[in-house]
Amino acid sequence: MAADDRYMNLSIPEIREREDRWLFPTYRRYDLFVGRGSGTAVFDLEGRRYLDFLAGIAVNALGYAHPRLTRVLREQSERLIHCSNLFYHPFQGELARRLAELSGMEKVFFTNSGTEAIEAALKISRAHARSRGHHDKTRLLAMKNSFHGRTLGALSITAQDSYQAPFRPLVPDVEIVEAFTVEALERAFSERVCALVCEPIQGEAGVVPVPREVLQAARALCDRYDALLVLDEIQCGLGRTGRYFAFEHTGVRPDLMTLAKSLAAGYPLGAVLGNARVAGSLKPGDHGTTFGGGPLACRLALEFLDVLEEENLVAHASELGAYLVAGLRGLAARHDMIGEIRGLGLMVGVELGAAAREVVTRLLARGVIANCAHDTTLRLLPPLVVTCRDVDEFLAALDAVLAEVAAGAAASREG
Repeated sequence: MAADDRYMNLSIPEIREREDRWLFPTYRRYDLFVGRGSGTAVFDLEGRRYLDFLAGIAVNALGYAHPRLTRVLREQSERLIHCSNLFYHPFQGELARRLAELSGMEKVFFTNSGTEAIEAALKISRAHARSRGHHDKTRLLAMKNSFHGRTLGALSITAQDSYQAPFRPLVPDVEIVEAFTVEALERAFSERVCALVCEPIQGEAGVVPVPREVLQAARALCDRYDALLVLDEIQCGLGRTGRYFAFEHTGVRPDLMTLAKSLAAGYPLGAVLGNARVAGSLKPGDHGTTFGGGPLACRLALEFLDVLEEENLVAHASELGAYLVAGLRGLAARHDMIGEIRGLGLMVGVELGAAAREVVTRLLARGVIANCAHDTTLRLLPPLVVTCRDVDEFLAALDAVLAEVAAGAAASREG
């Protein structure tokens, strides 16, 4: 029996038993046992199809089993999967060049994940201040409801109590800006601030765009106080909003920007990009990574960028996002449960209040994957290759589920 058959032939109870027995219980999993994926759908072990409007939480930007990615994965895995960052390989510098030219940045550091990119950005922020002789300029600012990752530094600027509470005390010298206003930003800034870290669109908070005037004020305040503006585009970057980067919608340019999730379209890879202002902040030995920027990951990321460009997927995200939002507004006219609809491109949040988790569960039962963010929001992050037919299928399922939930609520009140 082939090795993959041995594991693929495990029964559902066997899979569950092994996870329950041997894994730290860090996830509340749904009863979906994924066997394979194709296009914009995954299939469970029994072959049932699920339309995926979450895309691995914005990771699988080209969907599943994209032929160009599978070809590169096969070819490069036969050549070289990993080599030490003590040596050169053909793909890391080329990927850095492509990302720098797309973003207008100067330097790139590759990581394994988004949270590691944030950690690198925090270190660069403090290193930059010290390189300019400001040894007490260590304060970090973050926005309310932010999410930047789960390692200790990233968690310290993740302003959600449910994530932070079990692990306090966290990294000191962090302040949370408690309102999306210019006045709140001005109160938080001082000469001791080395960086403000901000998601242009807060994903885990329920797809909440930070107002343009707040980002513009953040840029001005960072310039006034010689601090760095760090934009976290781990979820919203690389074409998802209908631009290559979400900051392009605002006219505000960062000093540092973090990327991950879709960067290698399913393979682990993150990056922090820096402008000329911070280009000299790190020297050999100041930071490092074992796996970040490996040949297989970088080769896949280069292919992803080629597909984005050649298949015009950034514009497609804008067009299909508008089509999706129009359909959601049509449903809102029939379902009082739908509140605010937020987002840009194919990063969309639908405010549903207390019903959000039930809606996600009922959608899954109908063969549609979505997500509940911040307990009240239906979060939609479909692959960038999504079609109008996929959107129509999703809207039909959501229409039926909202009717079911409303009927159930009415029956409960009458009972």
